[in-house]
Amino acid sequence: MNIPLLRVLNQQLLRPQFRDPAELVSWMGAVQAQDFHWMKWALGVRLRPTGIGKIDNALKQGEILRLHIMRPTWHFVAAKDIRWMLKLSAERIERAYLSYARSCGLNLPAELPGKGCALLEKIHAGHKNLTVAEMIGEYSQTGFPSDKQTVQILLAVAEARGVICSGGPRAGRCTYALLEERVAPAPDIDRDEALARLARSYFRSRSPAVLPDFVWWSGLTLREARRAVGIIEAELSVERHNGQEWYVHHACRTRGDLSAASCLLPPYDEYLLGYKDRTEVLPKEHYSKAFTSYGIFYPVILHRGRIVGNWSKKANRGKLQLESGLFTAEDDFDFNTAAAGYLKFLGTRISSEGE
Repeated sequence: MNIPLLRVLNQQLLRPQFRDPAELVSWMGAVQAQDFHWMKWALGVRLRPTGIGKIDNALKQGEILRLHIMRPTWHFVAAKDIRWMLKLSAERIERAYLSYARSCGLNLPAELPGKGCALLEKIHAGHKNLTVAEMIGEYSQTGFPSDKQTVQILLAVAEARGVICSGGPRAGRCTYALLEERVAPAPDIDRDEALARLARSYFRSRSPAVLPDFVWWSGLTLREARRAVGIIEAELSVERHNGQEWYVHHACRTRGDLSAASCLLPPYDEYLLGYKDRTEVLPKEHYSKAFTSYGIFYPVILHRGRIVGNWSKKANRGKLQLESGLFTAEDDFDFNTAAAGYLKFLGTRISSEGE
């Protein structure tokens, strides 16, 4: 079983199958979007050649939402999937953030989140898209707690309850809007169907993977993850590798040329974040070069299915400059070839330079 080959194919990093950003996000279930601007490239690198404008338009139109979900952390989610995904993680997210508030010494009255949600519904009504600063201003005018930390906790709870979601970006800044005004209604589904959809999205886009990978990515309990896998059992093949059971979805592609898999990945990319154990594509001795022990992930270089180095970008006299550093020598690696897709995505012809 060639795990790097299967992963680059099914993560759409080799011969991508999609042109539409929302279709890609829905197919993958969710895409981590820790850094808003960087993570547009997480979609761009997985789409057939396109420009950043197509991602911007999908976010502006509300076809893709960015909010806290699953583990929880920032993710891109297709608007049509948001309600059933919230069904799986809303209670856990709310508990996590209220627990975090207590650990920070914020003594939030039990009724405060509900009042906060009601106030958000009022100030956003009429398709208003507001920044965090604008919402803090609205809170302060009503005598509601308006310190930034409290507001951010209340916003996370409101996201989990399906009150607000990401609005259309404005002048490069993120906004929030009412979910009911931004996303069309969708038929309700039961929890088992939601579990099946999440497992299907994960394994068709990230196979091969083991159960602990799915637990890590989804934020589900081990019991729920096992149930989800059991529901779609007929869609999965099981292979033994390194003493573990690896799942491969029947929809997965299996044939491709790894020599063509060379590209730049953004920080917090699903190629690493989609799995608890990353050693199949990144030796442990290089872990610290790709991410820290406290959860900071760096931009990395993908070559022949493996993470082989870091890269960075900076403005130099108004021009974009890309630089790279490999973990070890790679005789057949060409940085300019790897960078070409990113430069085309941005719409720039500035050449890149490796170190």
